[in-house]
Amino acid sequence: MSLEHFLNNAVSSWMKQEGPDSDIVLSSRVRLARNLENMQFPTVASNEEAQKIVDVMKQHFGEKAFQDLGELEFLVMEELNALEKRVLVEKHLISPQLAEDSAFGACLLSPNEEVSIMINEEDHIRIQCLFPGLQLNEALQVANSLDDWIEEKIDYAFDEKRGYLTSCPTNVGTGLRASVMMHLPALVLTQQMNRIVPAINQLGLVVRGIYGEGSEALGNIFQISNQMTLGKSEEDIVQDLMSVVQQLITQERSAREALVKTSNIQLEDRVFRSYGLLAHSRVMETKEAAKCLSNVRLGIDLGYITDISRSILNELMILTQPGFLQQYAGGPLKPNERDVRRASLIRERMRLKR
Repeated sequence: MSLEHFLNNAVSSWMKQEGPDSDIVLSSRVRLARNLENMQFPTVASNEEAQKIVDVMKQHFGEKAFQDLGELEFLVMEELNALEKRVLVEKHLISPQLAEDSAFGACLLSPNEEVSIMINEEDHIRIQCLFPGLQLNEALQVANSLDDWIEEKIDYAFDEKRGYLTSCPTNVGTGLRASVMMHLPALVLTQQMNRIVPAINQLGLVVRGIYGEGSEALGNIFQISNQMTLGKSEEDIVQDLMSVVQQLITQERSAREALVKTSNIQLEDRVFRSYGLLAHSRVMETKEAAKCLSNVRLGIDLGYITDISRSILNELMILTQPGFLQQYAGGPLKPNERDVRRASLIRERMRLKR
């Protein structure tokens, strides 16, 4: 296993699989925040303390195998250049914060990229598990197994009343953040998302863009996650999120059916105009590519387009991001050069169909 394995393959192994409700739910993620006992949080730790966390994690878990996931690759952020870190962010393997504040950051990655353990981000350890489709319970099960595996070697900061102690008070308790990535084009087209988002917030959940807090919902892709981590069990948190997600799935499917009934020709025109742009454009910006890919994906789900695999669109959603374009180019590109290369890459990939 090497860094190139994670940088050169746009689509992670788990992303190539179809999961439950994968026409709408792209992925399920569970993340656990943990800190080592009697150690300062990364936000206030000295350089010596931060380096000790890295050394401890590398000693106990670097190149060690976990269950059937294989050996975990240990990557030190300072040894990666800015472009390499950006690619890992675009694949959701590390957070933007770890990439930016990486003086003593590191991560452990499983070969199939289903598991990522970030070190010295906001907390000493952030365990992340990713599954295709709606599989929050499955992701939680793997995350808990990883959590137990790590705790066999190290002691966590834990309080009997407050639960797991974390750098940010909003994570105290279970330290759990569960989230799903959803493709909701019909709810956007029918302008229902404007009222849905405030309603979701009132339930103690939050709606964000594709890369989490502060990011934009490119390509009608939204991340729905819990806000509360204290006062509920992990199972209850996941179940509450599952309930809302299942309602969103039902609403999105109803909105798609309504669009087909009331605006079928306009919807079909929208899909095939986007298809034409993807297949023939010579210059394409990130937002335009995301919008067109969303429309074509909707066209596949509705049966308008039958000769293109949904997996190609999953791949292009990653490949067309700035970091990956430059990775494939072998170095930095100016914005206009990225737009030209993005269009070229999309044209070539669309010809493959499947």
